[in-house]
Amino acid sequence: MSDYKSLRPVLPILIGVSIVLSLAMGLRQSLGIFLQPITRDVGISVSQFTIAIAVQNLTWGVLQPFAGAWASRAGFRLTLVAGSVLYISGLVLLATAQGLVGIILGAGVAIGAAMACTGSAISLAVTARSTPPTVRLVVMGLVSGAGSLGALLSAPIGQALNQEYGWRAGVTAFVVIALAMLPAAWIAGRVDKIPVPPTPGGTELSGKATLKSALRNSSYLILMSAYFVCGMQLIFVATHLPSYLEICGMDPMLSAKALGVIGGFNVLGSLFFGWAGTRYNKLMLLGGIYIMRSLTLAWYFMSSPTPFSTLLFAAIMGFLWLGVVPLIAGWIGETFGVRWQAMLGGVAFMSHQFGSFIGAFGGGLIYDLSGSYNAAWQGAVVIGLAAGIVQAVFAWSRPKPPPAMAAA
Repeated sequence: MSDYKSLRPVLPILIGVSIVLSLAMGLRQSLGIFLQPITRDVGISVSQFTIAIAVQNLTWGVLQPFAGAWASRAGFRLTLVAGSVLYISGLVLLATAQGLVGIILGAGVAIGAAMACTGSAISLAVTARSTPPTVRLVVMGLVSGAGSLGALLSAPIGQALNQEYGWRAGVTAFVVIALAMLPAAWIAGRVDKIPVPPTPGGTELSGKATLKSALRNSSYLILMSAYFVCGMQLIFVATHLPSYLEICGMDPMLSAKALGVIGGFNVLGSLFFGWAGTRYNKLMLLGGIYIMRSLTLAWYFMSSPTPFSTLLFAAIMGFLWLGVVPLIAGWIGETFGVRWQAMLGGVAFMSHQFGSFIGAFGGGLIYDLSGSYNAAWQGAVVIGLAAGIVQAVFAWSRPKPPPAMAAA
């Protein structure tokens, strides 16, 4: 209890970074509701729109390690504020886009670069620095859970304005919502005044030496590989579920409700896995998440969707959505320390975003070529099951890997 009481001085930091993460994740997660109206209005195909989402994820992934290293050197306040400005600029570009180039620059490049500065890798590095080790993983679960709360606000508002006034009105509402990121980022930047906790093993290494040590750690490499599949599955659902439901003749508002349910249950899942990670093998829990996601995808897409089955699917997927984040961030912090956590988390997340690129663009390309999402979801299920089994078996065979930093 005393450890939780020690959080009182840093509550403004934690609230600020939670707001930044919530809006950054929630708004981008809701962009899929504009897929069909944008493609009809601007005159582009589904796969062309998903190029923008794929570019966003690829930009985010490629820049994330650099943003993490920059935050460790230049400070988190500068990183978070710069990312918030980029995010707002990207939404403005999207709202005013007249063709594919504007959509790619706004929803793709700008928001992707912004996510590298405001997403989970940076936000959880802020959380790790500001919390004691005994409660760090639970607090990470809380902050990670905030990552989808933004969807509870943005998806229904965006969909309602989209149906009533058009997609540009919906995206403009996102611009207004995103303005709240600026003061939240400034407050979260107070973490720069908190001293960096000591590294496990007591040896302080440079960022380059720390990265080399991580890339020699087999558990870290397996984690990175499985994280690729995580990104592929989640972005496929977030980007293509609204389109899939519209093709099936469902009420357009159902997709907004589903994204909102994902956001709500993600809070519960992140809290649960943040708690579970303090008691059980974090890497085995990761494998279990990937397996359960894959089975849920198979169940849902093998039958015709109904409002009930869609919301149940959203609830299960939401519970499993970002629970991986506190587990991965917690394992990295325990194994390599928090000084370069943003960088190492960013390198791992780069793999996740390569998977997101495949999930967004590959899903759209398969739909354009075949007129169906069948091959896309079947591939996501098979690859997801394989990744989950490998992750779980490897973790079981090495339940207590020695800290890489101690071995370095």
